[in-house]
This record gives sequence, C-alpha cells and structure tokens, in this order.
Amino acid sequence: MEEARDLAIVLRAGALPAPVNILEERTVGPSLGSDSIKQGIIATIIGSVLVILFMLVYYRLSGAVANIALILNIFMIMAVLAAFRATLTLPGIAGMLLVVGCAVDANILIFERIREELRTGKTVRLALDTGYNRAFITIIDTHITGIVASCFLLMFGTGPIKGFAVTTIIGLLASLFTAVFVTRVIFDYCTQNYNIKKMSI
Repeated sequence: MEEARDLAIVLRAGALPAPVNILEERTVGPSLGSDSIKQGIIATIIGSVLVILFMLVYYRLSGAVANIALILNIFMIMAVLAAFRATLTLPGIAGMLLVVGCAVDANILIFERIREELRTGKTVRLALDTGYNRAFITIIDTHITGIVASCFLLMFGTGPIKGFAVTTIIGLLASLFTAVFVTRVIFDYCTQNYNIKKMSI
C-alpha cells in the first residue's frame, strides 16, 4: 500500500525523473492491412462460388435464378459503397459474407415453400404465387430484424463496427429486393412466355 501511495504522489507531482531513450524504431507499411483485405476478398469470392455451386446442384434451374439474384445483390452493395466513396475494410467484407448467407437463406425459404405447394399437386403458376406469399412475411421479419440490429451498431459502435453495420444494412436491403422482387420477375417471365408445366426445383 505504501508503494502505491508513493507512486500516486509522484504521478500527481508531475513527470517521473527518468530519461526516455529510443532503443529501437520500426515503421510498419500498409502492406499488412492490404494483405488482410486481399485475403478477405479471396475468402468472399470462394464462399460465394461455393454457395453458387450448392444452389445449382441442389435447386438446379431455380438455383440459377437465385444465383442471378445473389450476383446482383453483391453488385448493388459494391455500387452503393462506390457511390458513397466508402473504403472496403475487413468488417465491411465480413458484412458482405453475412449478407450472402442471408440472401441465400431467403431464396431457400421461398424454394422450399414452392416445393411444398408443388407436392400438393398445384400448377407451377399457383405454386409460385402461394410459395412467395407464404415466405414473404418471414423474409420481411428476418431482414427487418437484421436491419434494426445493424442500426444500433451504427449508432453506438466504433469506426470498424460502423463499417460492418453500413455494409450489412445495404446488403439486407438489396437482398430483400433481389429475393422477393427480382427472382419473382424472372419466374413470372418464364412461366408466362415459355408455358412451363414442370418446375426444376
């Protein structure tokens, strides 16, 4: 206790009477951060490719439609970030990976609902309508929940956390648009113009 009191007195009195000698000086360039960003981008690309392959194998032509929406989703995120001249950081890349998963989840939910309707003997057109209607509320709920949580991160987080939150919010809004609107437009176009009787899903 006496040592602590003595140290407190010395600190209150001013600087310690000890010289400061520079023993070693190092300069760290930007290559370390650049390498981390490159690895993050590579991880995002690999993850996206694996997701695309899974959707193609498991859902076939319907998976191709989901992949178009997924690629459009990524382009929309990049376009918005570029429009605001935002710098792509590691938390931002993590947000993009999270959004890829959310976008795929939304499409899987829709496809499973459509499958259930097709198994009941409904036509492709009716199964699409019912499947999208059944999945719509759930997709809205999950995306709004994620957006609200990201808004709190944006308001109360620090710099890197805010970058993650911004990327996630943009991605979830884009995912909501592509999953509910873009894929529906593609399916509606195909069923109306090609008279599809059986759906590859």
